[in-house]
Amino acid sequence: MPAEKPANIPRVCYEIFVRSFCDSNGDGIGDLNGIISKLDYLADLGIEAIWLTPIHPSPSYHKYDVTDYYGIDPEYGTLDDFRRLLSGAHARGIAVYLDLIVNHTSTLHPWFKSARKSKHSPYRQFYWWMTQDQIDHLGISERETSDDSQVVYPWHENPGDDEKYYGLFYKGMPDLNYHSETLQEEMAKIVRFWLADMGVDGFRLDAARHIYPDWAPEQSVNFWEFFAKIVAEARSDVFTVGEVWAETEEVAPYFRNLNATFHFDLSFALQRMLIAGRDEQVIDRLLASFNLFQKYNPLFINAIMLTNHDQERIGSVVGGDVEKIKLAASILLTLPGQPYLYYGEEIGMLGLKPDPYIREPFLWTSAADDPQLTSWISPQFTTLKTVPPLSVQMQEDSSVYQHYKTLIHLRKREPALGQVLAPNLQPIRLGDERLLAYFRPHVDRSLVIIHNLGDTEAGFNIPEDKSIFSQVIFSTDQQHSIALTSNRLAPHSSIVLAPATAKADHAKQ
Repeated sequence: MPAEKPANIPRVCYEIFVRSFCDSNGDGIGDLNGIISKLDYLADLGIEAIWLTPIHPSPSYHKYDVTDYYGIDPEYGTLDDFRRLLSGAHARGIAVYLDLIVNHTSTLHPWFKSARKSKHSPYRQFYWWMTQDQIDHLGISERETSDDSQVVYPWHENPGDDEKYYGLFYKGMPDLNYHSETLQEEMAKIVRFWLADMGVDGFRLDAARHIYPDWAPEQSVNFWEFFAKIVAEARSDVFTVGEVWAETEEVAPYFRNLNATFHFDLSFALQRMLIAGRDEQVIDRLLASFNLFQKYNPLFINAIMLTNHDQERIGSVVGGDVEKIKLAASILLTLPGQPYLYYGEEIGMLGLKPDPYIREPFLWTSAADDPQLTSWISPQFTTLKTVPPLSVQMQEDSSVYQHYKTLIHLRKREPALGQVLAPNLQPIRLGDERLLAYFRPHVDRSLVIIHNLGDTEAGFNIPEDKSIFSQVIFSTDQQHSIALTSNRLAPHSSIVLAPATAKADHAKQ
């Protein structure tokens, strides 16, 4: 089983693509000190944990090809900067999760540089090597593409060598071979350094289903038992969330040894529903996934998101429609689980692939020469012409930012919404595929949530057993005030209802 969960499981998390978030020194590249300068902003928004994309030295802009697991890339800062970030985050009640890449390294990592020079290198065993005859004999020269890798031919030549090395994602990212006990010991040292010595709160674990190659998927699942053991030996309260980009049935076994995994099926279902304007019986599908997850870990945590740094931004998925952007947030932040916001979603950032353009600079102010604005890329989608910057949205009650902030604080205030363990969820069937409705039962106060996914107003009749739920505590439909004024819901709008006898602050937008 995974390490013991933190006493306070973060209810709202935030992914930061470090290079694009905030620049502190004028070089056009986001950095750790830039993040430090925005900790008050994140705390005020209601964020309780941040996931930092890789910060280790790396030759790439995204840094998913590590050359030194113990360092900080100089573009981002120093270990002392990172210590200050940890201290500042913890002082504000914000946990810090590092993106840990255990599936592969860069070809420029000293391990691989040694391994590729000689078959006799002690680091040769750290990677997968085969001759073409061996590869052909096993029938593994090609692979089917997957959502997280479009590579068909994963074996790559090493000039002057009769053996090829395996690299699932890219020839510059050779996969590690954990059959090597020496490599296992090295990874244990790395984990202990960041947990015990540095004091990070947990890891987002990249490519968790690819730790072993495609021909040995069960070994990838089993690897995390080893990982959970070394984590538990380092500290008892560490949080682990895995990137298992696969369908629910394949994801479930990873809960044996990870606290959480990202729910990609839900992410893509929500995107389809927002585009089509109709429900896909997503609540029933969620409940089925919960039943499967709990077979492997009764204390599973469902990490939910709209999109992340590998997916086209939700703002562009819905065609830049601000009301649909708000609706997406309303659904995410009223469903059970542990939501992860991708930086900039709270201001409606846009972005379509290729990847650099779903990772564009965050817009802090309306000044084109804002020193905080990163400039490592010329944005094509999120610009001052297409997205109001944060400074503007903070002053507008109807902005995407204010919508997110209101919802986040509602989620934190209402126990029924903030429950992470043992997800509390029941479907409500309203007989209209445009309506997505569900019940969040809780001993303190239960809630009814209704969303109109459609482009036209929709009528609804709350089931008789939920008829006492008529107090509006959140609404994006302006016709409703403290109590329901009709059984109609405007297009792309949401409403959260509490029992009429309950007392609560109303959060109307």
